[in-house]
Amino acid sequence: MAAESSAQSSSTLPLQDRVAIVTGASRGIGKEIALHLASLGAKVVINYTSNATLAQEVVNQINCHGPDTRAVAVQADVSDPAQVEALFNAAEEAFHAQPHVVVTNAGIIDPKYPSIAETTVENFDNIIGVNLKGTFLCCKEAAKRIKRDGGGRIITFSSSLAAVFRPGFGAYTASKAAVEAMTKILAKELKGTRITANCVAPGPVATELFFSGATEEHIQGSISASPMQRLGEPKDIAPLVGFLAGDSSEWVNGQIIRANGGFV
Repeated sequence: MAAESSAQSSSTLPLQDRVAIVTGASRGIGKEIALHLASLGAKVVINYTSNATLAQEVVNQINCHGPDTRAVAVQADVSDPAQVEALFNAAEEAFHAQPHVVVTNAGIIDPKYPSIAETTVENFDNIIGVNLKGTFLCCKEAAKRIKRDGGGRIITFSSSLAAVFRPGFGAYTASKAAVEAMTKILAKELKGTRITANCVAPGPVATELFFSGATEEHIQGSISASPMQRLGEPKDIAPLVGFLAGDSSEWVNGQIIRANGGFV
């Protein structure tokens, strides 16, 4: 009996049937995170803003592995409070459970990399609206609704640019630096709940977001600045999020983790 019990325990996936919401999950890092969390047993809400086709492809990729629905796509603009609330409602309705894990991956950048003097107020508002306000709204909702059973995890996303202060990224860096500060405060405010809050801050990662507007000089400069002599890939980031989402990471709380291959 003991051997049988041990075998069953060892076969249980680390996130078995835990509900995870991943914002901006239709492509890039968010997509890879969603696929990885699903591989660990999670039921995943694939949040997207506009491209329903890409989001459904991620859902299909997850659900094709068995008869049960393990993923659903939910459209929501994370900068809109009502839509964020609806996102959480949809997660609970789809899987009949409170979320265990919330990953605030959604983010935008001005692909023209303008100086602060050249940044338009409209672009500044858009970047702050998605990157900072969107993270705030998701964290606010998560803090109230995430399951309190010792497995609650909030994982925000910043950028290693928040540590290097590179010209041309003023609004973007400001939005991400604020996310880092908010995450540290949130971890302390959740005292006694056993919910952790951590922030992942990738370096340059080969995604559509990185390549949009990037010159060859910028791309090669990012590669040469890395001790690993390459750009990161979404698969470099997803396992870190998987670790932070699981029980083994409970003692990691209120941290900014710069997953960048030594970029800074």
